Amino acid sequence: MLKRNAPVLTARFEAMRDDPTDVAHYRQLGGYEGLASVIDMGREQALDELDAAALLGRGGAAYPAGRKWRHLYNAAGETKYIVCNGDEGEPGTFKDKALVESDPLAVIEGMTIAGYEFKAQQGYIYIRGEYRHLRAIFNQALENARAAGLLGDHILGMADFNYDIRVISGAGAYVCGESSALLNSIEGKTGRPRVKPPHLADVGLYLKPTLVNNVESYASIPVIMREGGQAFRHLGTPGGGGTKLICLTGHVKNRGLYEVDLGTPLEDILYSEKFGGGSSTGRPLKFIHFGGQSGSIGAADQLHDCLYSYEDLKTRGLAIGSGAIVAMDDSVGIVDYLTSVANFFAHESCGKCTPCRIGTLRILELLEKFQQKAGVPGDLAVFENMVTHVTQLSACGLGQSVGKPMLSGYELFPEEFKQAINWQTVERKEVAW
Repeated sequence: MLKRNAPVLTARFEAMRDDPTDVAHYRQLGGYEGLASVIDMGREQALDELDAAALLGRGGAAYPAGRKWRHLYNAAGETKYIVCNGDEGEPGTFKDKALVESDPLAVIEGMTIAGYEFKAQQGYIYIRGEYRHLRAIFNQALENARAAGLLGDHILGMADFNYDIRVISGAGAYVCGESSALLNSIEGKTGRPRVKPPHLADVGLYLKPTLVNNVESYASIPVIMREGGQAFRHLGTPGGGGTKLICLTGHVKNRGLYEVDLGTPLEDILYSEKFGGGSSTGRPLKFIHFGGQSGSIGAADQLHDCLYSYEDLKTRGLAIGSGAIVAMDDSVGIVDYLTSVANFFAHESCGKCTPCRIGTLRILELLEKFQQKAGVPGDLAVFENMVTHVTQLSACGLGQSVGKPMLSGYELFPEEFKQAINWQTVERKEVAW
């Protein structure tokens, strides 16, 4: 039975520490009960349970998993593929690493449930290049599942249940976290985003209907099918069910991975000894960056009475994203911080589209200019225009996300940007955009 404020996705971490690939031990701890439940209830009922769970995609976009699964279920075509996005390139995020390392069979079971649901015969998990040492763990878990009759031909003795999973390792490109770029990379192509539509559920891997979900999302599927969608939803809020793995970093005492019920007060996450424990420097926290580098920034003193939930953060212009929470104290200047963020975006741009390829560099150059207090009147307007145009015109989520940290930081701390301008210089000529 699921209980609030109790571990769900991390419940087996300690018990499976000696060997997270041990299938027999995994089954003793409730493993593969989710798969058995799906086979008993049938495919349509499984989709209903997923809808009831209100599971929002844990990769960052928060797209309803039930809607995505139902789209693929109704997609035409006999050949369908199951893909797990384990690229996890978002700075400050390491939750998927923990799941692959400490409970890989939960991810495999979730992918196997998807394989059964869509009558797919092949699944892929794409593990980012920096996690190369985790490939051995996951491959061993796959081998053990095959030996136990839970992967491969005739799973659980069923003549028509043939499904296997293959591990693909990326080369460390952040843009391959975007679903279509990830599929291109699996196919051996350059990892750059595709033009959409068509939707990947209709034309995905090898031009076949494809399901792409995040590691944490797949790990949640067995829980939902075992315990029921409503039980999972009650752990969270009406706008998003379940628990969420969060990664606390920055100026907090207790940095690390935590599992929280959606709807937990944000101040508890930041300041209680159970989680963040407050400022590690003794200085007051100044701002919080949510969801990794591609998320928006919130001022710490404006987040009182805020719940860590999809709907509450949205009302404040923020988002859960990947689950990263970076806390900075008042010794950190917003211009310095955003310069680091801009450097990341400029470095990781794949170069496919001009707005992102050139625009991210121009944004970085302006911020470096602001760092040197060398800005001239008119530079702030250019900065806003540049960020807005890169956000609106870029081809994929990398460039489209630039505006979130840049504009939210600028709006929160405009005086720090104004201090970077030498107001004695001649105002620059207006640029036509």
